[in-house]
Amino acid sequence: MRPNNRTRILEAATRVVERDGVRRLTLEATAEEAGLTRGGMMYHFRDKDALMLALQEFESARWEAQLEEAAGKTAAEATPDERIAAYARVAMESVSGAEFALVIESSSDPRLAEPWNTVQRRWTPTPEQAAADPAEFDRFVLRLAADGLWSYDAFGSEPITPELRHALAERISTLLSR
Repeated sequence: MRPNNRTRILEAATRVVERDGVRRLTLEATAEEAGLTRGGMMYHFRDKDALMLALQEFESARWEAQLEEAAGKTAAEATPDERIAAYARVAMESVSGAEFALVIESSSDPRLAEPWNTVQRRWTPTPEQAAADPAEFDRFVLRLAADGLWSYDAFGSEPITPELRHALAERISTLLSR
């Protein structure tokens, strides 16, 4: 089934961000990548801000779908340990450069951060929960460990082999079951 134009545009925008970074994301670059005219693009997104918000929502929804796949169930159906294990696996093994760039970009705009924060609240403990419950504190520490790999990758450190990355994700995802 062929994706609708809106989905096609968001997939194209993701490719632009992956290849060229957020700063080079424009309506024109996205329209060209999607094979549309600027007018066809503007039918769906009136400006870059609208595109950026839709892209944050689109990619955070994809992220959540990956979390559900890793857990084998939705956040509501998963136990807290299952949620953090899924989070560790996804955060450490399947974060794309585009997702990383979009999360970083959202850090300066609460409107852009909200789609990611919503997913985080469903899958990982909040700081308030961590402060109130020792088990949630441990899960919060595991979230920070998994998120640390993003920083490691972002700063161009020596690459981690896929095998080591998988082993790290598995180790973090099973720490609570000891």
